[in-house]
Amino acid sequence: MPPSAPYKVVITDVIADELAPEREVLGSLARLEALNARTEDELEGRIEDADALIVCNLVMLTRRSLEKLNCCRVIVRAGVGYDNIDLAAARQRGIAVVNVPDYGVEEVADSAIGLLLALTRGIVALNACMCAGSADWSHARIAPLYRLRGRVFGVVGLGRIGTAAALRARALGMDVVFYDPYKPDGYDKALGLRRADTLGELLAQSFALSLHCPLTSETRHMIDAAALACLPRGAYLINTARGAVVDTAALPPAIASGQLAGAGIDVLECEPPPPEDPLIAAWRDPAHPAHYRVIITPHSAFYSEESLRELRLKAAHACRSALLGLPLSNVVNP
Repeated sequence: MPPSAPYKVVITDVIADELAPEREVLGSLARLEALNARTEDELEGRIEDADALIVCNLVMLTRRSLEKLNCCRVIVRAGVGYDNIDLAAARQRGIAVVNVPDYGVEEVADSAIGLLLALTRGIVALNACMCAGSADWSHARIAPLYRLRGRVFGVVGLGRIGTAAALRARALGMDVVFYDPYKPDGYDKALGLRRADTLGELLAQSFALSLHCPLTSETRHMIDAAALACLPRGAYLINTARGAVVDTAALPPAIASGQLAGAGIDVLECEPPPPEDPLIAAWRDPAHPAHYRVIITPHSAFYSEESLRELRLKAAHACRSALLGLPLSNVVNP
């Protein structure tokens, strides 16, 4: 981009290619710079003169960095969750923070159901056993499995993705129940779902529990050892929301005891996780039941070529609107 471009847009992390989607939207309006940072410390001296920031999911953007921004008009969280940005500090600096809540809905919902099917049909476990030559040519290694039709698919958080996952589960013949205290009355009737008035009510009946809520002070470690104990014995847990919604240290004991039959985890509190993380250690240990009953994917449920392009275009359009003084959508720190 020629140096005469009036504005500077910095992409802090993850995105570090030729930036074609961003250039397509911003054109000669802004100079683009991708830092490919992995920690907030790596932003030092590189974002202070940015007119707009695009932030992905690896770096934290705390008050320490925000107070050094001299001319920033907008911070775009390239994704749905925004718990890695200090919203209050940005608001105090007069910087709008916006997210992109409507990309990848289909992909994450498909991933949640895919994890559920892979676990409840024993697909990954059987493949691993057969490949390792550690089991007879039989279904016995993963018995017992149960039919999904008629069983309860519990949803925590009935937003865009939660709704899409709920409708997919209903198409499988499951009895879908949701807990979302922020949804108005009647939403359940419009979709043909059942509402649980409390989280405990939802947990007590969920054969499969799928998490689709944001990470807040209310939801941090919402699913801990006590919550897992409230599930029916032999239940399944799916998390494609935010990693810290689950206290993952509670998962290996629950798997080992049979309280959980399996877990599909796409998001972790620390990404990438350290090898000593209790869940990671159990998952990698062939002698632990979690080795065959836990599926972990690297925060990839959102991904398809289409969704990634959609995300990047929408993030760039949000920057363009801010730089041109146009109204902003999806402001999360009004």
